[in-house]
Amino acid sequence: MTSQKVLKIASIFGLLAVAIGAFGAHSLSSFLIENNRVATFETAVRYHFYHTIALLVVSVLLQNNSSKHLNRAAIFFSIGILVFSGSLYILALSNFTFLVAITPLGGLCFMVAWISLFFFAKELK
Repeated sequence: MTSQKVLKIASIFGLLAVAIGAFGAHSLSSFLIENNRVATFETAVRYHFYHTIALLVVSVLLQNNSSKHLNRAAIFFSIGILVFSGSLYILALSNFTFLVAITPLGGLCFMVAWISLFFFAKELK
């Protein structure tokens, strides 16, 4: 993946994190409180933001480095956001508790991405 492509993906994820977080705080707060899902929603937004920032870092690193490890990190951070945060958003809004079974797969994707960054760091001289 190119630095520009990863930056575009991170920008979209950042925009979505702000929009979803604001929507939750302003329009869904009573619904989330009523269904006891405030913490779930906040966790989804927090991890969405953290890993969007990680994607931004990867895009900067890709400007001067072509690495399969950076590409893997970008892919797995993106999948992690979609699966981890996405499943928690859906859980918070729908109470479909079966989604809890796939949330850890998103967490696993985050771990693979961080491990990929570690291996990229080992490549540096």
